[in-house]
Amino acid sequence: MTEATFLDTTRTAYDAMAVRYAEFFRDQLADKPLDQALIDTFVDLVKASGAGPIADLGCGPGHITAYLHARGVPVLGIDLSPGMIEQARSEHPGLRFEVGSMFALDLADGSVGGVFSHHSIIHTPPERVHEVFDEFARVLAPGGHVLLSFPATDEPLQFAEPYDHIISLAYRWSTDMISGMLRERSIVETARLVFPGDQDPKRGFPRVFLLAGKASQTVAPRQSSRP
Repeated sequence: MTEATFLDTTRTAYDAMAVRYAEFFRDQLADKPLDQALIDTFVDLVKASGAGPIADLGCGPGHITAYLHARGVPVLGIDLSPGMIEQARSEHPGLRFEVGSMFALDLADGSVGGVFSHHSIIHTPPERVHEVFDEFARVLAPGGHVLLSFPATDEPLQFAEPYDHIISLAYRWSTDMISGMLRERSIVETARLVFPGDQDPKRGFPRVFLLAGKASQTVAPRQSSRP
């Protein structure tokens, strides 16, 4: 089976922009104290769970991967773009980075304690985003946590809205519906941080961080008392 066209298009475009992205996003958390606070909380939860390392999916040039590592948690950066991984390895030689797709992660079932996904679902067609969340659920250990960020739709009942992006067609998402899709996979929202659209001078999109956790063990169904 040939690879989906949108993946090939996205990979090629990010390869071409990798050096520029590495320079532009080098200090992307420097003036975002609330982002840092929620990421720090996510790291603390993963540490407390003892469930394993964090997988930074769609890690780009690895700046947030390095931020996670600096907070004392094992971390692996994965990105679709070989160019991005080349930049990440060059700038952060002591960390582990691999080329890979969120649709088919080269990770064992239940092998990570945290999944971090920073705007990495934006190029995924809405009819296929469930496949990405299936992979999140597969690789996440019981008791593990997910921190997902994305631009949000203005209407909660509008699942996805396309928009132009310098790389390729992108989508913003309904926070409630994304939360519901995770819940269907036993990854339950614990908190969300929403930045209003008027804080986005470029597009005016609300920006969301969604924190969710996977149950530490499967609860057996209650036995009926009926004969």
